[in-house]
Amino acid sequence: MENKKMSSGLPGLDRILGGVLAGDNIVLQVDSIDDYRPFVQPFCENAVRAGRRLVYFRFAKHEALVSEDMGAEVYQLDPADGFELFLAEIHRVIELAGKGSYYVFDCLTDLVVDWYADQMLANFFMLTCPYLHDFETTAFFAIIGHEHSFYATSPIAETTQVFLDIYRYKGKLYVYPIKVEFRHSPTMYMLHEWHNDEFTPISESVIISEVLSSRPRPTLESGEKHLGMWSRTFLKGESLLEDFKKGDYSEDELDKCYGRLEKMAVTRDERMLELARKYLGMEDLLAIGNRMIGTGLIGGKSVGLLLARAILARCGGRWNEILEKHDSFYIGSDVFYSFLVHNGCWWLRQSLGDPTTFLKGAREARRIILRGNFPDYRVKHFSDMLDYFGQSPIIVRSSSLLEDNFGNAFAGKYESLFCANQGTRDKRLQDFMSAVRNIYASAMSEDALKYRARRGLLERDEQMALLVQRVSGSLYDNLFYPQIAGVGLSFNPYVWNEKIDPGAGILRLVFGMGTRAVDRSDDDYTRLVALNAPEQFPGDSTDESAQKKVDALDLSANQLVSQDFCDVARHSLDLPIEKFATRSRKIEQFARERGLKDIFPWTLTFDELLQETDFVKDMREMLQILQEAYNYPVDIEFAANFLPDGSYRINLLQCRPLQVGSGVDQAEPPAKISNQDLVLETREAIIGQSRISSVGRLIYVVPEVYSNLSNQEKYSIARSVGKIVHANPPEEQTLMLLGPGRWGTTTPSLGVPVSFTEINRVEVLCEIIADHDGLGPDVSLGTHFFNDIVESDMLYMGLYMKHEGSFLNEDFLLKTPSKLREIVPSIPETELDAIRVIDIDDLGGGVQLKLNANTLKQRAVCYLDRSAP
Repeated sequence: MENKKMSSGLPGLDRILGGVLAGDNIVLQVDSIDDYRPFVQPFCENAVRAGRRLVYFRFAKHEALVSEDMGAEVYQLDPADGFELFLAEIHRVIELAGKGSYYVFDCLTDLVVDWYADQMLANFFMLTCPYLHDFETTAFFAIIGHEHSFYATSPIAETTQVFLDIYRYKGKLYVYPIKVEFRHSPTMYMLHEWHNDEFTPISESVIISEVLSSRPRPTLESGEKHLGMWSRTFLKGESLLEDFKKGDYSEDELDKCYGRLEKMAVTRDERMLELARKYLGMEDLLAIGNRMIGTGLIGGKSVGLLLARAILARCGGRWNEILEKHDSFYIGSDVFYSFLVHNGCWWLRQSLGDPTTFLKGAREARRIILRGNFPDYRVKHFSDMLDYFGQSPIIVRSSSLLEDNFGNAFAGKYESLFCANQGTRDKRLQDFMSAVRNIYASAMSEDALKYRARRGLLERDEQMALLVQRVSGSLYDNLFYPQIAGVGLSFNPYVWNEKIDPGAGILRLVFGMGTRAVDRSDDDYTRLVALNAPEQFPGDSTDESAQKKVDALDLSANQLVSQDFCDVARHSLDLPIEKFATRSRKIEQFARERGLKDIFPWTLTFDELLQETDFVKDMREMLQILQEAYNYPVDIEFAANFLPDGSYRINLLQCRPLQVGSGVDQAEPPAKISNQDLVLETREAIIGQSRISSVGRLIYVVPEVYSNLSNQEKYSIARSVGKIVHANPPEEQTLMLLGPGRWGTTTPSLGVPVSFTEINRVEVLCEIIADHDGLGPDVSLGTHFFNDIVESDMLYMGLYMKHEGSFLNEDFLLKTPSKLREIVPSIPETELDAIRVIDIDDLGGGVQLKLNANTLKQRAVCYLDRSAP
């Protein structure tokens, strides 16, 4: 449609909208009529200046918005005369005024007073908006958002050309475009602050979540009420809560309704139910219903998030200030089942519960799910939710029923996918639904099914709910990321220095997206922070052992990317870099000596953050509060961002029980062990429960041989290791695995790329770090692989060959006869020198291979014991 120089009267607003087009109807959803007036005045003044006909329809009980003195034609109407007469009169005036006129309507919400129904308000708009559009007019409307149901707001939003959500927060007005027809820009659907004459897009998640959550209810109204028992139970809860506030209530009725809502939407796990009853009130349960799509349970990940925030909120005061607001949505577990039924996948999925054939059909189930479609009403729910988030990046996270409960973390078994959430409204919707399908399909992945089989969970009810979260962070140039993120453990099983208190907890800290702290796939470093001794490094503190890469969402490319820290920092103009990085004297001296000018001297050390702010104290206190409430060690994920005033907000993203013991006192190893009998000794990086045990089979991947293999041969080594691990090891004796670099890496040059399912029968895992491996003092703490290790009660040991106290008896490992060919007859000839398998019983003479590992003392000794009878 031709743009005939129409305008809202606010040039800054016109720029947001990509101009005002002839025929645009502009609806403002406001909290009060006072937030409508600031838009009406400049609109009218512009119309008069442009010589346009200005018409004001006056029908509401609020004070007049426009007067004849302003140059307007004022038409006084009475909705009480009836819908037909009211509509006919307005259409008569529109026809009389002709093309190109400007219109201001009183607040439409007042029409409901006389017509008694939201549907009639919607009918009026659906008949009037197209009529105005045909006359190439520009019209302003307003509705009070929290006064209407889905039956009014949805048809209005679908019919109008422009729909703006207006927020007033801390004295400032914010404009949040929900719909702008025929136009798009990279910032159009962002929250904008109105300051002076400008409308500035806000990218900081801290501000956005605070502003949007300032309303009692989200704008996702299509999902707020459901038919049947679900709706009636939530409505009853609201009614009982109101009675409770008035002091007129039945405690028994309130408790019954609470218990029903809890088991309907939160959890049925007894231990989690106990925590929920203690920390989640009726208001919390009703808030879940208001932010829910579909019905059913919200899943373990969502429950953990809500519980952790409720626990901290109960502490009051400072925690309510420090925590970034969360405005997440929940896609109920019933939506997953309905999707399977809708796409003809139900019976195929059911067949995966048979322990004898659980992998058969999994691939076909995933194929059907990835090609599946959602019913129209569900697509509408998704669309309304995305309207709430606008163009803010979001993450869609798995939140299955068993996930993140006591005993079953399911860490990394199901997908969680970022949506950069850029592009047209339809593209953002399609990207979101694709993410949902992929997460649903991950419930049938081989890794997830094997995990369930290993833990006896194949026949347990495992529905997939989803948690949709706003990504924490800010926009820097075209990159969106939080300033810091990571994982935290309330118990530190990684004690590398006598100054470290395991009970104080530990963080794995990164700059940028937390993906680099959780899903590690390269040779970069993350910062380990012992919360009682943050200055202590696990190994040498050098520029080379600092984080080099940053994960961020590239909004121009619409995807997650990894970039060099120097490139990210150079383009992040408003970043308080000194909080996280330190100027490297070594780099600056190097540059001076060579006359170099274009250098980047900053190294990620986090020194100022850890030493000159309260961040360490706050994180330690947070973890201890949560552990005390859970009565169990916890594992959290978090992000944090600094505000311009120097304060920061912590976004608690996840909380779950941590499956790790605290170690036990035990006997010391023999004071003297001969070099001939000593097989292995390490004095650092020992993770897991302390133990004394007998090693029955030792599998050794020879570092020198492995490093010279091709990538294809290294993948083959990984598959062979899996076969050996599962090839009937000696009963009731420990299976120990030693190899170069990182077990479980996806990069063969850095270690052996096994999956956890291939080595899940191993009791002791040792990583050998030597010069030729090119690896530094860093382990898998906080990663999903680490969670698998501790859940399986596996002991991890790092063996750093250059460090004092490290020893490996290569003569014993290389010269003792290997049983590899006997165990795997089909083993390729090229692998015979790369893998050695030693069964200790074959040594004869009653010799045993003893392992004495003490986590708290960070010492492990593996030696031949010849004293056994």
